[in-house]
Amino acid sequence: MTEQRASGPTGSERVPAGAETTGAETAGAETAGAKTFGRSRDRRGRGPRGPEILPRTRPGDRFVRPRPTRRERFDSLVLGVVSAIDDRWQHRLGLVEFAVEDTPLVPDDWDVDSVPLSSLVRGTGTQPTRLVVFRRPIEHRCEGREELEALVLTVVVEQVAELLGVPADEVDPRYREDDS
Repeated sequence: MTEQRASGPTGSERVPAGAETTGAETAGAETAGAKTFGRSRDRRGRGPRGPEILPRTRPGDRFVRPRPTRRERFDSLVLGVVSAIDDRWQHRLGLVEFAVEDTPLVPDDWDVDSVPLSSLVRGTGTQPTRLVVFRRPIEHRCEGREELEALVLTVVVEQVAELLGVPADEVDPRYREDDS
């Protein structure tokens, strides 16, 4: 036998399914303007719970695309800068790996006050050259999206300029604008 919940003066009370209610059980809640909640209500401020937070995957369901994370936005920003540079300098860059890591591994006896924003590891006979951009130190130095874009461009352009042995403003014309 299934049961239904009816809101009464003491809260939620169980009523056998199919049983008639007089309306007095729910009258207090309706007149007080209280809302009835489903099982997935936000109790004790812990955030939403239940099937409503899962992505919709069945046919006909509305799919809500989740917002990109900070890491995903940073990765796409670096990818945009790198692809613009790679299109222009592909013939000279050769095989270069570009990577994004959260933080650099700094030795305990590091004396410098600043943390590196990127790292350029020159390739050997078996290993390709690797340019690593560190996300957290760059984000820490920026207050907004525009500053972040400018700093990522500056860091990547300076590393590529060092690798190619050319001035940084030749690597990307936008570098001159950010440098001034």
